[in-house]
Amino acid sequence: MPIQNKAMLITYSDSMGKNIKETHEVLKNYIGDAIGGVHLLPFFPSTGDRGFAPYRYDVVDSAFGNWDDVEALGEEYYLMFDFMINHISKKSEMYQDFKKNHDDSKYKDFFIRWEKFWEAAGKDRPTQKDIDMIYKRKDKAPEQEIEFDDGSKEHLWNTFGEEQIDINVKSKVAQEFFKQTLIDMVKHGADLIRLDAFAYAVKKVDTNDFFVEPEIWDLLNEVRDILAPYKADILPEIHEHYTIPEKISKHGYFVYDFALPMTTLYTLYSGKTNRLAKWLKMSPMKQFTTLDTHDGIGVVDAKDILTDDEIDYASNELYKVGANVKRKYSSAEYHNLDIYQINSTYYSALGDNDDAYLLSRAIQIFAPGIPMIYYVGLLAGSNDLDLLEKTKEGRNINRHYYTKEEVAKEVQRPVVANLLKLLSWRNEFAAFDLDGSIDVETPTETTIKITRKDKDGKNVAVLDADAANKTFTITANGEEVMSQTK
Repeated sequence: MPIQNKAMLITYSDSMGKNIKETHEVLKNYIGDAIGGVHLLPFFPSTGDRGFAPYRYDVVDSAFGNWDDVEALGEEYYLMFDFMINHISKKSEMYQDFKKNHDDSKYKDFFIRWEKFWEAAGKDRPTQKDIDMIYKRKDKAPEQEIEFDDGSKEHLWNTFGEEQIDINVKSKVAQEFFKQTLIDMVKHGADLIRLDAFAYAVKKVDTNDFFVEPEIWDLLNEVRDILAPYKADILPEIHEHYTIPEKISKHGYFVYDFALPMTTLYTLYSGKTNRLAKWLKMSPMKQFTTLDTHDGIGVVDAKDILTDDEIDYASNELYKVGANVKRKYSSAEYHNLDIYQINSTYYSALGDNDDAYLLSRAIQIFAPGIPMIYYVGLLAGSNDLDLLEKTKEGRNINRHYYTKEEVAKEVQRPVVANLLKLLSWRNEFAAFDLDGSIDVETPTETTIKITRKDKDGKNVAVLDADAANKTFTITANGEEVMSQTK
C-alpha cells in the first residue's frame, strides 16, 4: 500500500514476539490503529551488526519467518525495508566469488579495490593527508586485506565492521545488483526503502568521501528512478548537521528529523522552549520525525539548533536526570560505534518520568512530518541493564526483547495507553496533513503553543504545553482531546 500519513513503528523482527508472525499478532491484538506503518529492521540473513551486515536479500532469515509473513504484514501496514547501499557481508556470493576467482570473477569490480583506487590518483597515494581527510568511523584507514585463493593479497575499502565490505556503487555489476534487489523488495511489499549509510557510498579522490557532491545526487536519483515505476519512495539515512538533510529535502526526498530528540530533551531539562520553537519553524513537512531509534540518541544532529553549551548541558543532564544512564555505556568499553550518540531509551533519558515522556511524544506528534516510534519507546521502556551487561554492547540498553505476554502487560500502563490513544487520534485527524500548516508561538519562556491546520484550514489541532511543569492540553477543533495537569 502507499505511504500513509500515519505513525510508523520501528522494530526488529524478534523484539515484540519471537518472529514476524508474532509481531503481526502483537500489533493487531495490543497496538491497534496507533500504528499505520512498520519499519521492519533488517530481516535478511546477516553476519553481524544486528542485521546490518546482510549477505543476501532474496530470502528472509528463517529465524524470523518467510516472505509470506512479511507480505501479510504489508497488507495491513505500509512497510519500510533497509537496503545497505554502502556495503555487503563477506559471506555474500559477490565476496566469495571474488575471493575464489580474483580477476576472473564477474564481481571483480563489485568492491572498491584500495590499491587500484589510489593508483588511479597518481604515484605514492594515499598520503597521510589523504587518509586524514577521509570521514571515517575508525582511527585507522578504512581498508581490509583480502587473501585470494590464488595466494595473492589486496585491500578492499571497509568503512564499518569487519564483515561489512564497501560496494563500488559506480560499477555496472553493483548497479545491476541494486536494481534487481530494490525491485524484488518492492514486489515483497516495501513501500519505502531506507538507504542505510548512503552518505559514505561515493568515494572520490581529494574529498572526505562523505556526501560527495554532485555524485551523491546521481546515486540517489539512480535509486529513485529504479523505484519510480513501482510507486515506492526512498528515505536516505544520515546523522549529520541539519543542513545536509535540508539539502536532501530540497531535492524532493523524504528525510529524517534526527535533531528533534536532543532538542526536545534540552527543552524538557531546561524548561526553555525557544530552541524547540526555532527548530519546528525550520523543519520540512516531508519528513519522518524520531525521538528514538535502534541506535543511540544523536548529539551532533542538533548542532547549531542548540549552541555548543546547550548541547553540553543537555548531554550532562541526560547523565544526571536519566535513569541508570552512565557515560561508560556510550564508550569503547561497551563497543560504542559513534562517539556522538548516547545509549539510553528515551523514557529513561527523561528519568522514567511519565509526565515528561508523554509531553515529549505530544511534541513529536505536533512536529512537521510523520512520527516514527521505536518499539521500546512505544512501550515506554526503561533501560535494559541485564541485556547490556550480558552482551557488553552499549546499544543493547535500548533493545529489550519483549514477549507477547510482556507487551500485553505494558500496554496497560497509563503512560503507554495514553500514548497509543494520542497516536490513534493523530493518525485520523486531518489537521496533520503534510500539505497543511504549522504555527508555533512561545507565550512565555517555558511555554509553547503549536497549531496544526489542514490545507483548507477547516481542521485545527492545538498543543498548549509548559516545558517546566510538564503539563499540556491538546484540542481538536476546540474540543479537548487530552490534558496533563499537576
